Amino acid sequence: LAPKPATQPAAPAPEPPVSGSAGDCKVNYTPCVPNDSDVDCAGGSGSGPSSVSGPVRVIGTDVYGLNGSDNDGIGCE
Repeated sequence: LAPKPATQPAAPAPEPPVSGSAGDCKVNYTPCVPNDSDVDCAGGSGSGPSSVSGPVRVIGTDVYGLNGSDNDGIGCE
């Protein structure tokens, strides 16, 4: 009998797109940031209409400007 060929593990799932929305969450952030016309960090000086408590990880484009000036990929620190 010939030995069975080794099987490779399944490839990881692809990353989500970096723009658009996934239901009520903007896909550019994790955990969920509301899909709204503007979102600001809770307790900040922004006017919303929505706000989010951080920290949140920025994935791709920071469409709401939550990352601030340090560009470290973490918003609402």
